[in-house]
Amino acid sequence: MTDLVAVIIPAGGSGERLGAKIPKALVQLADKTLIEHAVAQMAPVASQIIVAAPAGYEEQFQQLLGSEVTVVTGGLTRTLSVKKALAHVDKGNEFILVHDAARALASTDLALRVIDSLRAGEKAVIPGLPVVDTIKRVDADNYVTKTPTRSKLRAIQTPQGFARKVLIKAHSSADDVTDDAGLVEDRGVDVKVILGEDRALKITTMSDLEIAHKYLISESSNQIRVGIGTDAHAFSSDPSRSMWLAGLLWPNEIGVDGHSDGDVAAHAICDALFSASGLGDLGSNFGTSDPKYSGASGSQLLAEALERVQAAGFSINNVAVQIVGNRPKIGPRRAEAIAALSQALGGVAVSVSATTTDGLGFTGEGRGISAIATALLSYRAR
Repeated sequence: MTDLVAVIIPAGGSGERLGAKIPKALVQLADKTLIEHAVAQMAPVASQIIVAAPAGYEEQFQQLLGSEVTVVTGGLTRTLSVKKALAHVDKGNEFILVHDAARALASTDLALRVIDSLRAGEKAVIPGLPVVDTIKRVDADNYVTKTPTRSKLRAIQTPQGFARKVLIKAHSSADDVTDDAGLVEDRGVDVKVILGEDRALKITTMSDLEIAHKYLISESSNQIRVGIGTDAHAFSSDPSRSMWLAGLLWPNEIGVDGHSDGDVAAHAICDALFSASGLGDLGSNFGTSDPKYSGASGSQLLAEALERVQAAGFSINNVAVQIVGNRPKIGPRRAEAIAALSQALGGVAVSVSATTTDGLGFTGEGRGISAIATALLSYRAR
């Protein structure tokens, strides 16, 4: 990506209609909270993510999301929350996406399509779905005053994308709206509507939460498979050996010895994918006896692993990898690592964590680095 993208996620909605006494963004959906799902889907396209949390919950949000996400105190309204978040957007970001924690399952692909339209020259881009119900406009006494033409109506979703200057100028007004595109429209800027997606539904009630669960859990005709993978390498004695980890080059770090680039995070994920799909393991697929993989990048191996598991009839639901070692420090580049790994795997959801072993073992002694990965796959019976 040549242009940098900031993602703002206002997360101040209450969870009352979901029967929760906590902010809606902290409500659990399967294995993660709504805000974690939203951040995970947006991370692959974002150079910066800013979450506007309800007052009093900032620390809880920060702990959930990690140091790579900027958490600010939101306002009493959605508009005020976006204004506060805008003050923290890095100047290098060309585009800004404004999302909604309640639309936690809006996909990375949807965000990419919004960004693609912005890069093509649009100043404001919003996703929407055709309206299937007939809509009536009524007066204060509930008498119909107009029936709009349904074919010209769209139900609007998020993330909504804007050129940086356009959004900042729009939010310089005192207007309070529920839709950022409305502010932009009022200033005469053309707003482009692209096709949204069903999974970007707004989670407001328990029935919405149940629908969202169905997008995360495969249909009964699918078989769920879980795989675990590991990899470990010793740091090289060659000071010129480059460090590649999680699909990224780490400058000023000495790399590890290995037949390929030694990317333990990518290798562990490959191992987990092969384990879940019953296709062997890392060694049987990318063995050291095959010269093709001499010096191969972790991203290349991930892309090939993806092709093999898909050819075997599987789809990847999500992967998670934990990197174990004293160095490099993962936190400052976690979002980059998620983006790189997700891109290599065709945009699937990826989570990255890191830990040390408190001085124990070869990683704790600083002699090497390892990784443990899990993968969740679905197999559709033919």
